[in-house]
Amino acid sequence: MIDFINVSIHYTGEDLFDCASFKINKGDKIALVGSNGCGKTALLKLIYGVESPTSGTISRQNKISIGFLPQEFINTSIKSLFDEVRSSMTKIIELEKIEEEIHETINNADITVDQRNDKILKLGEIAHKKEELDYYSVDSRIEKILMGLGFDEAKFGNPVKQFSGGWQMRIELAKILLGSHDIILLDEPTNHLDIDSLQWLINFLSNYNGALMIVSHDRYFVNMLTSRTLEIFNTKLTFFDGNYDKYLKLKEERDRQLLSDFKNQERVIKATESFIERFRYKATKARQVQSRIKQLEKIERIELPDFEKNIDIKFPDAPKCSALQVEVENVSKSYGANLVFQNANLQIERGDKIAFVGPNGAGKTTFAKILAKKTNYDSGKILIGTNVLISYYAQEVTETLDLSKDILDTLAESAPDYTPGKLRALLGSFLFTDDDVFKKIGVLSGGEKSRVALAKILLRQSNLIILDEPTNHLDHDSKKILHKALMDFKGSLIIVSHDIDFIRPLVNKVLELNKTHVNLTHGGIDYYLEKKADASRFSERNAKSNSGKKVDKKDLRRIEAELRQSRFKATKNIRQVIEKLEAEIERLEALKDNLEKELSDPKIFSIPEFAKAKNFEYDKIKSNLNNVYSKWTEKSEKLESIEKQFL
Repeated sequence: MIDFINVSIHYTGEDLFDCASFKINKGDKIALVGSNGCGKTALLKLIYGVESPTSGTISRQNKISIGFLPQEFINTSIKSLFDEVRSSMTKIIELEKIEEEIHETINNADITVDQRNDKILKLGEIAHKKEELDYYSVDSRIEKILMGLGFDEAKFGNPVKQFSGGWQMRIELAKILLGSHDIILLDEPTNHLDIDSLQWLINFLSNYNGALMIVSHDRYFVNMLTSRTLEIFNTKLTFFDGNYDKYLKLKEERDRQLLSDFKNQERVIKATESFIERFRYKATKARQVQSRIKQLEKIERIELPDFEKNIDIKFPDAPKCSALQVEVENVSKSYGANLVFQNANLQIERGDKIAFVGPNGAGKTTFAKILAKKTNYDSGKILIGTNVLISYYAQEVTETLDLSKDILDTLAESAPDYTPGKLRALLGSFLFTDDDVFKKIGVLSGGEKSRVALAKILLRQSNLIILDEPTNHLDHDSKKILHKALMDFKGSLIIVSHDIDFIRPLVNKVLELNKTHVNLTHGGIDYYLEKKADASRFSERNAKSNSGKKVDKKDLRRIEAELRQSRFKATKNIRQVIEKLEAEIERLEALKDNLEKELSDPKIFSIPEFAKAKNFEYDKIKSNLNNVYSKWTEKSEKLESIEKQFL
C-alpha cells in the first residue's frame, strides 16, 4: 500500500534516517521503535503526508485512507462530542448532502418528469450505497466506540472544547476508529487511557483488518497487537519479524555481536595507525605507509548502538513504621454536585503494593492526592500510623514544580542539607549533566519534568510511595530502571497506572474505584483482570430475560454485586490461609537469605561447632520452606478450583 524508496529526512543539519526503503502491506501490524529523538514521529508524519522527505520517493496506493493520532492534539470545536465524531465520517456526510440536494430538486415545481425520474433513480443508488456503508447503524457504532473509550453517555452533548487534552485525544481516536481507514498510525495512544479503555482498544484493534503502525512505550499494548517491528537505529530502518518482546531478544544479540565487531575493528585500526605513525617518515616504508592509509580510508566504520544512559534510581531505605500504615474509613469526596466516590474503605499494611484502577474520572488521582494529603475529603476518617512517611509523585508534574526555577534550585529547595555537588551527582543519574542543571523547569519536555519530579522523591526517606502515572513520559529503558528500583523498595507502594506490564510484577493488591463502589482485590493485576472478565461473562449470561429483553443497568449492577459477594464468601477462608502461608514464605526466605550470607563468610568455619549449628539451622529452614511451599501450592490449586465454579 505504501512504498518508501531511498527516503531520507534531515532536521537542523542532522540525519534522522538515510536512504530508507521499506513497504507497508495490507494487514501489517507494525511496532515502530527506536531511541528518543531518532525520528519515529517524523516517520509517521511522512507516511501520513503532512511532511515531505529531504530526498527519495514515497509511493502510495490510489485512494488510500490513512488515520493518524498524534501525541498532542487540541480541538476548539463548539460542536457536541457526538456531532464532532459523526462529522468525521465524510462518506456518510457526503451521501447525506447529496440526498438532501436531490430532495430539494425533486420538490422544485419547475422540474420536468424526466428530471424527476432521473433524480429518483439516483436516490435508489444512494440507498444502495447507504447499505454498503452500514448507514443505519452509524449512530449506534458511534455510541459503542465512545463508551468503549470511557465517555459517559450523559456527556455526548457537551461541546468538544470543554474536554481536557486527554479526553480530546480520545475524541480524535474515536474519529479514527470510525473512519474505515486502510492504515492507522498511532503515536503514544495509551498515555491518556485507563485499564478498561485500554483493554477495549486492544480488542477493537485486534479485529481491525487494515494495517497498523504503533509508537508506544506500553510494552503490553504493542505485544498484544503487533507481529512485526520496524526499528530506527543509526539512521537506518530495519524490519524484524515478531512482536516487541522478540525484537528485544534479537536486538540484544545484535548489539552483543556489534560490540564484539566494533572492538575487533578498533584493534585493527589502532594497529594500522601505529604502523603509519611509526614509519611515516621512513623512505623505505613509504609505499607500505601509503597502502595502510588507503586501507584505513576504505574501512566502513562500525557504528555502535546508541546505548542510552539510563535513570539509575535507588530509593532510600524505608524507615520502620507501624504495621498498619493507613486506615481509610467511609471517606467520600465530591466536587460540587459531582460525586467522585462514596464511603471508601481501605487498609494499607506495611509492605503492601497496591494498584489503583478504574475508568478515567472514577477518582484514582483524587484518592491518591487525599492519601498524600494534597487535597481534602468531605467526610469519613483517615488514620495515619506511627512514623509513616509519604512521598508523592503527581501525574501532572507541573502541579508540583515551579516553572520559573532551574533544575538545581528545584532540588535544593527539597534538600537544603545537600551540597550542590551531591545534588549534581544525583541529577547526573537522571541524565542532567553539566549546564543542563541550570535549565528552567518551564523549558523542559514532559519526560524531563517527570525525571525532575522523580529525583525529588529520592531526596527524602519514605516508607509509603504514591505514584500517579509515573511511566507516561518515560521510554523503555527508563521504565526498566524505575521498575527495578520499585521492585527493590521495601516500603509500601500505591501506583495509579494503566501500564499492565509495568505493574504486573509490582502489586499484590488492586483497588478498583468507581462512583458506585470501591473494591479491593487481594491478588495481582492478572487475577483482577481475570476476575473482571468472569463477572462480565456472568453478566452477559444473565443480561437477558426469557423473553430476550435486556435487563437495565441497575439489575446488571445487582447481578455483579451478587457474584462478587458469592465469590468472596466462597473464597474468604482459603484466601486468608494463603495470605498467612505467603507471609510465612516471606519470613523463611528472609531467614534463609541471612543464613546464606553468614555461611558465605569463611570466618564462620573457624569455629566448627558454630558452623555446624548454622548449617543445621539452614537445612531446617529449607525443609520448612519446602513444606510451606507445598501447602501454598495445594491451597492455591483449591482456590483456582473454587473460582472456576463462578465461570
